[in-house]
Amino acid sequence: MFEVLFALFTAALGGAAGYLYSEKKAQKLVERTRLEAEEEFQAFLEQERQKWRIRFDEELKRREEDLRYKLEREIEEKKRQELDALYRKLEEERRNLEKLKLELELKREELQRKEERISEEEQKLKERAEVLERKWENLEEREEELFKRYKELQELEKQLIAKEKEVQELENQIKEKLSEIEKLKEEQLKRLEEISNMSYEEAKTELFKIIEEKERREIAKLIKKMEEEAQEQAKWRAKEILLTAIQRLAPEASVNFMTTTVQLPSNEFKGRIIGREGRNIRTFEQLTGVDVIIDDTPDVVTLSSFDPLRREIAKEALERLIADGRIHPASIEKTVEEVKKEFDERIKRLGEEVCQEFELYDINPGLHYYLGKLFYRTSYTQNVLNHSKEVAAIAGMLAAELGLDVKKAVRAGLLHDIGKAVSHEVDESHTKAGAELAKRYGEPDYVINAIFAHHEEEEPRYPEVVLVCIADKISAARPGARRETLEKYIKRLEKIEEIVKSFKGVQNAYAIQAGREVRVIVNPEEISEEEAFMLSKEIAKRLEEEIDFPAQIKVTVIRETRYVQYAR
Repeated sequence: MFEVLFALFTAALGGAAGYLYSEKKAQKLVERTRLEAEEEFQAFLEQERQKWRIRFDEELKRREEDLRYKLEREIEEKKRQELDALYRKLEEERRNLEKLKLELELKREELQRKEERISEEEQKLKERAEVLERKWENLEEREEELFKRYKELQELEKQLIAKEKEVQELENQIKEKLSEIEKLKEEQLKRLEEISNMSYEEAKTELFKIIEEKERREIAKLIKKMEEEAQEQAKWRAKEILLTAIQRLAPEASVNFMTTTVQLPSNEFKGRIIGREGRNIRTFEQLTGVDVIIDDTPDVVTLSSFDPLRREIAKEALERLIADGRIHPASIEKTVEEVKKEFDERIKRLGEEVCQEFELYDINPGLHYYLGKLFYRTSYTQNVLNHSKEVAAIAGMLAAELGLDVKKAVRAGLLHDIGKAVSHEVDESHTKAGAELAKRYGEPDYVINAIFAHHEEEEPRYPEVVLVCIADKISAARPGARRETLEKYIKRLEKIEEIVKSFKGVQNAYAIQAGREVRVIVNPEEISEEEAFMLSKEIAKRLEEEIDFPAQIKVTVIRETRYVQYAR
């Protein structure tokens, strides 16, 4: 750039010199001017070089500083990133460690729960073993008693054989004597007829008239005395048989309440059971059909329902949810379904155990479930299964005392109330429902006769059925066995549910809060929102007409629609 400027400057000077001076003078002037310009240019170039050298040094220093700063920043950033990565790694390790600790704690709690369950099962097995041992001892005592009676019967048989021989000999002697007497009588009759001029028939008639007139009062007194003695002896024998049967039976005292309490680990679980906006408690009550009462009592939740089976299912499900810790509508629904399936199996096993207890191995397995279900039904607060077992035991003992068929009496006594397992689900009496069940599962006629006869719906056709009726009265009349007021209350609640279930589109109904509220679950495909509103009014109107209740009954119609899709 400087060279171009210098050339332009030189050309300009040369042109001016040629124009003003002559060529020679112009050359000298140009030469001198060029030299001066060169000197000035060299001086200028040196100055510029110095300036650029200074600028270059300064720029170099600045760039070195910038490069050093950038390098330091990069080193610091890299160190910071490495430290952050190391910190994140350490944090992740810490979280993993906490997670492992939590899993270990959960496993330890689960192991503890399993140990507790195992200890409970061991305790139940021990109790069952003790019961079996007591039963075995009773069986041994009974076997000894039967052996003694067998010995006594053998002795009596020998004595009877000897007596029969003596009686036979006496009969032979009597026959000989009678033949002699007959001969004498014939001879005497012939003589009397000759003496009295009367025939045998005329004399016999006259003699009977005389005897009848004299002995009529004496005979009447004798007959009356014999009848009174026979009645006294029959009463004494009946009392002796009943007392013997009752003394051999030790019935369990069964008291059934309307509520069940569940212990909580802490009070904070009450909020978890209620859930956000009450979703959890509503779902639980809807699925189980019980009323969950949460009050100020510390660490306790109360379950209320007139149906013992519903209460037991709700209690088991709530205890599992509390132990699991995850309480939300989905887990509640899953747990309740699992508990219901387990209870079906438990009920069936209970029926099998009862049949084995009474050695009724030929009962159709289909009846086992209905027998076990009687454990969760009550009649005037008396447990129906315990009542049926009492009737079977008493009837069997009475049959043994009277020499009747013990197996028939026990079978008829155990199944006489089988209809109560389903009577609350169908619109008919428990006798009709029980007879249909017995016919369906091939029970003999005497069982069906006992089902009807113990409520006097037909006459007993078998002596064992008479004993079942007697045993039923004894079990029901036992002091403290039944309370009529509670039974009427339960029947009223059952009637409320039956009325509600009779409406079209009703899927299920639960009477809760001692009958002050009925919750109606409808099928959303059959009942619309407007129809649900009208249904609540119709149910309330019908309850007013058919139910005598001192307070008001709240009718809640629940219509729920679910849409489910699966992401694969």
